[in-house]
Amino acid sequence: MSDQTKELTDEQLADYEEKMAGDNYSNNAPRKAKHFWPSAKRLLGLLAPYKLALTFVFIMNAASVFLSVYAPRVMGRAMDVIFSGVVSKQVPAGVSKEQAIEGMRAAGQDRFADMAEAMDLHPGSGVDFDHLRELILAVLALYVLSAVLMWAQGAILNKLSIRAVFDLRERVEAKINRLPLRYFDTRQRGDVMSRTTNDVDNVQQALQQSLSSLFNAALTLIGIIIMMFAISWQLALVALLAIPLTGLVMAVVGTRSQKEFVTQWKATGDLNGHVEESFSGHDVAVLFGRTDQLRTQFDERNAELAAAAQKAQFLSNSMQPIMQFISYLSYVFIAVLGGVKVASGKLTLGDATAFIQYSRQFNQPLGEIAGMMQMLQSGVASAERIFELLDAEDEHADQATAHLGGRADGLVEFRDVSFSYTAEPLIRDLNLRVERGQTAAIVGPTGAGKTTLVNLILRFYDVDSGAISLDGVDIRDLSREELRGQIGMVLQDAVLFKGTIMDNIRYGRLDATDEEVIEAAKATYVDRFVRSLPDGYDTVVDQDGGSISAGERQLITIARAFLSQPALLILDEATSSVDTRTEVLVQEAMSALRSNRTSFVIAHRLSTIRDADVILVMQDGQIVEQGSHAELVAKQGAYWQLHQSQFSED
Repeated sequence: MSDQTKELTDEQLADYEEKMAGDNYSNNAPRKAKHFWPSAKRLLGLLAPYKLALTFVFIMNAASVFLSVYAPRVMGRAMDVIFSGVVSKQVPAGVSKEQAIEGMRAAGQDRFADMAEAMDLHPGSGVDFDHLRELILAVLALYVLSAVLMWAQGAILNKLSIRAVFDLRERVEAKINRLPLRYFDTRQRGDVMSRTTNDVDNVQQALQQSLSSLFNAALTLIGIIIMMFAISWQLALVALLAIPLTGLVMAVVGTRSQKEFVTQWKATGDLNGHVEESFSGHDVAVLFGRTDQLRTQFDERNAELAAAAQKAQFLSNSMQPIMQFISYLSYVFIAVLGGVKVASGKLTLGDATAFIQYSRQFNQPLGEIAGMMQMLQSGVASAERIFELLDAEDEHADQATAHLGGRADGLVEFRDVSFSYTAEPLIRDLNLRVERGQTAAIVGPTGAGKTTLVNLILRFYDVDSGAISLDGVDIRDLSREELRGQIGMVLQDAVLFKGTIMDNIRYGRLDATDEEVIEAAKATYVDRFVRSLPDGYDTVVDQDGGSISAGERQLITIARAFLSQPALLILDEATSSVDTRTEVLVQEAMSALRSNRTSFVIAHRLSTIRDADVILVMQDGQIVEQGSHAELVAKQGAYWQLHQSQFSED
């Protein structure tokens, strides 16, 4: 472990673990909360709607604990019945208990007389089997009833926890849909997925297991302490010595173990990253003969992980034997002192037996509390990450004061528009007018603001200053739902959803009939390849398209947009992922799609936008040139330079 890792504070540990969860959302949930008690209180607040049922659960839990804790005391009385019966049988009948004890002392059996004095001695009577049977049945009844109550409260709490997490998942899902695009742009996808999946599962586990177990263990511990003090306060003090010793072990070994686990998680992340890189770049590594180097790097990282895991596991596994030794040490002292007290008549054999049983049970709730606290701490850390998501600022509410009253004509105008993601402006004082039915192509280098421009049209972001209007109406005065209902979009990556081809096309307009879906498919050249599939439109595809080619997936997304009949169309690098032959077919489909609607086309291949009505050349958030292909080539400016660079490459 490096010196830097050794000096990590608790908050830094939590930050590091959160980062690890973000880098790889399949990792374990975070182990430590930044603000434990406020987050724990809020976590318990998830169960607030079920206060009455929760109160009933805790009452049953308390009753179950009371019954299970009281049972050893009753069993101790059964031991007293047996022992006193055996001793009574040895004493001649016809004398009283006092006379029998005086006889023992007269015979020099003082120690035995002291023991007899603490017994329920009935000379000559033997074991009272009727009373013994009653006590044994009572013990069995106590344990059975305790188990039934424990099972019942566990079943109810399990149902409450699942319901609470069900509500939490719905809140998270609703929140995801309310968050602005800016939120996802500033966070890793893995981190968001970790919060919505692993962290929610971890919260459910904490509520189902740690909450009930902690309460049960705490009550059991309190009940055992009370019963031990009721039997003998001296023996109870000896047993309680195990608590500070156990706490010391947890503080020293546990803290060190946690830091070693941080090192192990980091080493695991490094190794996983190397493996992922090796798999994804396997062809390149083979081509350049770097497989030996990759294997060496793997061996080094694997050795680092093994060393870190060995230290972490050694410390973690050391806790149980050390605590077991403390338990055995306490047991030895209790057994010796208990034997002395029984021999002196200050304690009955049954009470001593019960106390020894309590002392053996005493460390069990301590261990459970330690284990459940770790689980609860992990659950609270996950809850804290979920609450951070839920507390994130929602997308600004619509201030809809205008309506288009049907399908828009498609006149789009930018007036002095400025926008920035950060303090540095990206788009400055942009002015643009695209007439109804025109196709506006947007070209320019990476980072010029092409995608940002269409994101502003979609109101994924709102402008900082200026205005964007559709048919003369400021789009900020329209509801986002109405605005986006006027827009169709085909992205560079063809996104399909698990379902049939028919379902994926109908995604553009859910109320479309099968005939309308097929018409859209025919118009966009989807029908010709779907007819060749064994199941036709009922062919099931998933997100990656399965056996369907990249070009066919793109055609399906074009058909989806065609079916929605938008007034505005946005095509974002829609042909960049297909081959040249397929590109011709996709271009024909997009040409049909652009018919009779205003279109914005983002493209790197200038050959695909020669027929655009207006070409916008963007640099540093500004439109530096605009005009038709012929006009811009004749100017020999920025567009001409892009054209020449692509032409020379060809």
